[in-house]
Amino acid sequence: MNGRVSRCFGAAFCVAAMLFMIFPTSALAQSTMSVMKEVKHDVSPPLSELVRMTPLQPNPFSPRLLNVLTGPEPIRPQYEAPDAALQQQVLPPVAATLGLNFEGLGLGQYGFNLQAAPPDTNGTVGLTQYVQWVNLEFAVFDKSTGAIIGTPHPGNTIWAGFGGACQNSNDGDPIVQYDKIANRWFFSQFVASSVPYTQCVAVSTTSDATGTYNRYAFSFGINFPDYPKFGVWPDAYYMTANTFPNFGNFSGVNACAMDRAKMLAGQAATIQCFQQTTASGLGMLPSDMDGTIQPAAGEPAFFVDFGTNSLRLWKFHVDFTTPANSTFTGPTTLAVANFTPGCNRTCVAQPNTTNRLDMLGDRMMYRLAYRKFADGHESLVTNHSISAGLRWYEIQDPNGTPTIFQQGTWAPDSNTRWMGSIAMDHFGDIALGYTEGSSTVFPSVFITGRVPGDPLGSMETEQVVVNGSGSQTSPTRWGDYSDMTVDPADDCTFWYTQEYSKTTGTFSWNTRIANFKFPACGGGGGPAVSLSAIKLNFKKVPVGQTGGPLNVTLTNTGTATLNISSVTASGDYAISNNTCGAQVAAGANCKVSVTFTPTKTGARKGTLSFNDNAPGSPQTVALVGTGTLIALSPTSLNFGTVTVGTDSAPQNITLTNVGTALVTFTSFGLTGTAAGDYAISNNTCGATLAGGASCAVGITFHPTVKKTRKANFVVKDNGGGGSQTAALVGVGG
Repeated sequence: MNGRVSRCFGAAFCVAAMLFMIFPTSALAQSTMSVMKEVKHDVSPPLSELVRMTPLQPNPFSPRLLNVLTGPEPIRPQYEAPDAALQQQVLPPVAATLGLNFEGLGLGQYGFNLQAAPPDTNGTVGLTQYVQWVNLEFAVFDKSTGAIIGTPHPGNTIWAGFGGACQNSNDGDPIVQYDKIANRWFFSQFVASSVPYTQCVAVSTTSDATGTYNRYAFSFGINFPDYPKFGVWPDAYYMTANTFPNFGNFSGVNACAMDRAKMLAGQAATIQCFQQTTASGLGMLPSDMDGTIQPAAGEPAFFVDFGTNSLRLWKFHVDFTTPANSTFTGPTTLAVANFTPGCNRTCVAQPNTTNRLDMLGDRMMYRLAYRKFADGHESLVTNHSISAGLRWYEIQDPNGTPTIFQQGTWAPDSNTRWMGSIAMDHFGDIALGYTEGSSTVFPSVFITGRVPGDPLGSMETEQVVVNGSGSQTSPTRWGDYSDMTVDPADDCTFWYTQEYSKTTGTFSWNTRIANFKFPACGGGGGPAVSLSAIKLNFKKVPVGQTGGPLNVTLTNTGTATLNISSVTASGDYAISNNTCGAQVAAGANCKVSVTFTPTKTGARKGTLSFNDNAPGSPQTVALVGTGTLIALSPTSLNFGTVTVGTDSAPQNITLTNVGTALVTFTSFGLTGTAAGDYAISNNTCGATLAGGASCAVGITFHPTVKKTRKANFVVKDNGGGGSQTAALVGVGG
């Protein structure tokens, strides 16, 4: 065993080693913050050696019921309003093609000992391996063949030789993640069978899941952290858990950040947690980064749960150096289509039994998948069960002006669909997996999905991954979650793992692992958009007058026809010319011209949007300009050739107040390298200019050398934009 351990360690994890520091937090967040030092850390031997060191497990023939704790019942409307997000349109079969489709851990598979229900099915994909973790074992698979590597391992195998509760307890609620930024594996499960309640965490030292791990134990004291969920972010491993002191009443969600940099390096680490009140709801999720494009440096992690006909968004900014600077702010409430939360317990029918399965409609379903696209826009996708079916969402611009970009309720027939998981590939395709069943359909695994060209809020016709062939006659526990992840090798292939019922009986669950890919992702064909500019700057234009046009060229760099549904400009901007029709062939381009007519003074912003069937749609161009009250006419003077040492005839610039308010002038001047060759010969403008009035300034040219001489006339005022400029040019002869 590696010797890098903290000094305080004992059979009960030396609860005195847990240090708390309380800092004031945002009143809006209504939470208290604590900093917890690790109880212990070390570096493990390789997994093969850990297997030999693992303590004997409980009798597998006496399976345990693992109960999920619940908070207050969600607020349910007195009547069910029509679901405006319910998908009515039937789309063609989902375009994704199934690849590997094989059995995961479960009854009768790989020598797996079924010790508990539910399985808490989750798994993720790395560079060369797929790891699935269920209650209470995990397995490593070769991702190219689906073959298991070795045998299933008890969950606490990772902490063999570590000592204390993490080594001796195997209590489940597991999560395995793949840190795509560092190419490391992240494992965590809790200790629920003894106090202090402990979160056990392990981060691999390489991309090989069978290698060595940096191992940690974090004590939560008497506050049991139920249903922990994790998200990988550049500055931390973020966590949420439902807090139940001493397994008592729900006291709110705990939102935490683990020091990722220290854990990757195998150094002593801390957790910062913001304990929420019960008003935060149950089952909040942290954002989990997909893809290769990281959020901006210092961008906070996002946390989401649902409220009454709404989603609620929080932001967590962590500062491990100065914890007092950490903040957990929110929520921002985003209105969504009306819904009634799904049922919670014993409510999903099965064939040939009166036993009904749990749905857990009281919480979001794992994961809150984050992605930043090549054009810079950011999206979060997530889902939860409602009474009508599966409700899914895409939130855009979470760190700016969060918007529900699209939402849908997936319920194409009367069967029940629940325990969903959703993710998005780098092309913009979305995949949604779930359990499906009814009184006539055995619990089965299905997927659906959409491509960017599909109507917003819609999914394509579902595809079966594996049909169930049995019912679970007891217990009622099902789930409690599933896991849709994206392959880091191509950022296109989805991997999904979910529970289903293969055999009728008690504690009789099985799981499935499957991967699939949409055809346009990863060079498989399809349109792609490249824009010649991401911003057009119209500079200063008088109010009511029109500036521009400025142009943007769109090029279809893909291999299929681009279908454009609309091109729009917002704010004080208008499209003056558009050569882009309904379609742009692969390799072709078109041009859009935009003008600016400010309606007010000061900075004016807008957006040029291309809505199409390419990934990242809508593609956008920022439009910026400034409205002013003072208009110059002309905006340039050309004095021609003038003999050196002589004065030209004066030329006038007219200044007009195009508004109704009085404008005050602060200065009139000449700037530029040849400003000394020009002079203001007369000025009829006073200190102010009334609305609608005009005045004039005369300029003369007195060249000092035989060459082209350039300068600017500048007038400064309070009419918006600070100053207006006219260009001056003349030639000394």
